[in-house]
Amino acid sequence: MEYDAFLLVSFGGPEGPDDVLPFLRNVTRGRGVPEERLADVAEHYRHFGGVSPINEQCRELLAAIRERFAVDGPDLPIYWGNRNWHPFLTDTVRQMRDDGVRRSLAFVTSPYGSYSSCRQYQDDIDRARAEVGDGAPVIDKIRHYHDHPGHVAPHADAVRAALATLPERENGRTRLVFTAHSIPVSMAESAGAVTMAALTGTATGRRYEAQLREVAGLVAGDLEWDLVWQSRSGPPQVPWLGPDINEHLTALAAGGTTGVVVSPIGFISDHLEVVWDLDTEAAQTAKALGLDYVRAATPGTDPRFVEMIRALVLERTEPGHPREALGRLPTWDYCEAGCCAARRPGPVTNG
Repeated sequence: MEYDAFLLVSFGGPEGPDDVLPFLRNVTRGRGVPEERLADVAEHYRHFGGVSPINEQCRELLAAIRERFAVDGPDLPIYWGNRNWHPFLTDTVRQMRDDGVRRSLAFVTSPYGSYSSCRQYQDDIDRARAEVGDGAPVIDKIRHYHDHPGHVAPHADAVRAALATLPERENGRTRLVFTAHSIPVSMAESAGAVTMAALTGTATGRRYEAQLREVAGLVAGDLEWDLVWQSRSGPPQVPWLGPDINEHLTALAAGGTTGVVVSPIGFISDHLEVVWDLDTEAAQTAKALGLDYVRAATPGTDPRFVEMIRALVLERTEPGHPREALGRLPTWDYCEAGCCAARRPGPVTNG
């Protein structure tokens, strides 16, 4: 199919203290989240001067993509639009229309399938196109890329580099723990059923958790591992995926674990959920428990990750280009309209 632009779509984040509450109100619009809850989350940002790392990380990724595309193609103009903060997606789509773009591919900064990490972005794109109106370009989201070698290999190398920094590695006393953003159980259950029996010999699973478990296994190789959750933000009466990373660290210490490597496979860069929930809160928990604690890096602008983005574009623009995948769960280029519907409001995330 013919495309004439590339669009990076991300969450967005505040870039100064005055941005924090307006940004959080954008994130939670229509969900009835009380101001006191927003004030609590705002403190996380103020710990870092009111600046989320995510926008600067997007700029760095865009620069790396431009450099890679300039060498071997594709020859496409590159745009960037956010869900919740400048540059807003609607403004970017309007600029694309004014520049004469007719059909664009969109790369979303989440590899996984769920309402918040996939369907909501597609809804955001549709809403932006509707607001721009006549002449808005068609925008097709690139497929899930959780098990692409360019995503898995940087995580795997980061895990082994982190393990090498621990003072000692006694069998059974060092644990590899993967984390991802928790979501409401009801959302996980509506995240598109995946029939895994024929693929993996297991029972039917759900897309978000199933994809994360597949990535964890690919990254860990022959290492033992756990998958736990972080960044829960909903009311206590609503069940979310668990256990939380801090609860799990407490359980590991009680069971005799002395060292932990935490790998945030749910994230492609070190944005606020990583630097606050893991580098700050979980690190403090580990210190209080006497655990050696190392957090593995995320892909960021690793050349293999940037090359993956190029390869995903070429999958859609060049007939016969190989479709790389290390896992066995299916991925597809187009989702059905009702895929991953939200049964409850999405999480208050930290961008």
